[in-house]
Amino acid sequence: MNKESQDILERVEKEEISFIDLMFSDMSGQLKCVTTSPRELAACLEHGKWFDGSSVEGFTRIHESDMLLIPDPTTYIKLPWPRHSKNAARIICDVHEPNEIPFEGAPRNILRRMTRKTDDKGWSYNVGPELEFFLFGSKTDDGFLDRASYFDFSPQGIGTDIRATIVSTLEGLGIKVEMTHHECGPSQHEIDISYDHALRTADNILVAKQAIKTVANSMNLLASFMPKPKEGVAGSGMHTHQSIFDGDGQNLFYDPDDSYRLSTLAYHFMGGQLKYVREMAAVLCPTVNSYKRLGGFEAPIYMCWGQRNRSAMIRVPRFSQNQRTPARLELRCPDPSCNPYIAFAVMLAAGLEGIDRKIEPPEPVEEDVFDFDDAKLREFYIDSLPTDLGEALHEFEESKLMKETLGEHAFEKYLSLKTAEWRNFKQRVTDWEREEYLDL
Repeated sequence: MNKESQDILERVEKEEISFIDLMFSDMSGQLKCVTTSPRELAACLEHGKWFDGSSVEGFTRIHESDMLLIPDPTTYIKLPWPRHSKNAARIICDVHEPNEIPFEGAPRNILRRMTRKTDDKGWSYNVGPELEFFLFGSKTDDGFLDRASYFDFSPQGIGTDIRATIVSTLEGLGIKVEMTHHECGPSQHEIDISYDHALRTADNILVAKQAIKTVANSMNLLASFMPKPKEGVAGSGMHTHQSIFDGDGQNLFYDPDDSYRLSTLAYHFMGGQLKYVREMAAVLCPTVNSYKRLGGFEAPIYMCWGQRNRSAMIRVPRFSQNQRTPARLELRCPDPSCNPYIAFAVMLAAGLEGIDRKIEPPEPVEEDVFDFDDAKLREFYIDSLPTDLGEALHEFEESKLMKETLGEHAFEKYLSLKTAEWRNFKQRVTDWEREEYLDL
């Protein structure tokens, strides 16, 4: 047994852990968990834990059901909430096939394959997501808890209290929070997770969403990551800040002599993401509801970039004159319903394609693109994202880059999963249709 595993066994004993949750993600980004006991942990750390992969969305068929969870010792942490008055811990796992080869369809393995391309160059692809969500009264009451707006603050407000509790919980889980505040919509909030390597950040998002829901539930509230739970108010996004660092910690996106202080590498990375964003849309905006968020309330649908322009698909945030570390690109179209492992994988794939092919982005746009008519959009050569999940799936299905990034198994499973969702939606008759057409 290696030293990392031995250290975990010692921590489990010292922290008096009674339950160890072995966590992983299915294809849609849903957190999955198998719980084991301390007496089974040593064998689990050395040999893994068998489970039924055919019961997990997007994994294997019933006659290929046996799969293996391999704990990642670096992700062990004591959970901040007891279970039946006993302590619990969690370890995030990789998924392997019976021959102990990493399963190509596991989302964490997909991202690991992609980040290895930068890791092998001595680079680190770092991301920092802004996680937005709504708080509602309960699962049976989707009423707002407040009528506050962007950055509003009330020391007595329930939102202020719950954000404080969430931050304490996340910090207890080893997830660093950069900032938190009330968002634009009533009862809407944002938690900004600190910059880190994409794989660790995806782990953090998976756990953070569950932690936020757990905290809300303890207060008899519902935390919703649905992109557009209410019409007429802002939807929830997951704006993602990105940059690449070298092995010495230098930001490779920074150039002090450029007017936007971006390097050639950063411009090519941006060019790749803008070129392939329509093909990525079904991953970054993966639900029927996602497309009801886009196109309003600063949720970008137009494929352009700028600095102060929050209607742009990619924004270049400002930073202090003498700093280089904060140089970054903010991709603003992803939403919190996405699977973070797959989302970061395709974002990196598009960016690296831009670097390899030296794809130049278009000229920046610093006007509000939402005010452009069709003629002006054509003048600036600005295309737009797909208007619904069906169109996004067509772009995804035709994409060679998406298939190469996900691998054939995951690509086909994801396409099948989302096509079924789109087909199911198209067959539903909505309240709006009954209101409009019942008397025809």
